[in-house]
Amino acid sequence: MEQFMEEVRAYADALGVQPSTVVQRAAKLGGAAWAKWEAGDGSPTLRTADKILKFIRENPAPTEPLKEAS
Repeated sequence: MEQFMEEVRAYADALGVQPSTVVQRAAKLGGAAWAKWEAGDGSPTLRTADKILKFIRENPAPTEPLKEAS
């Protein structure tokens, strides 16, 4: 579980978003789901975790940081 959480955190960091945003985009879950997982009050089903990991694989983060508009 911790490896999954770290992968989502790293992906979110690379995109410059919160992990809850990744969960919302990938699994169509509310932001509260991530908060519960972080607090240890629940965990994703294997199906949900697979869906999120598939989303991460199919939508790789840019290798260079996104530049802000000037």
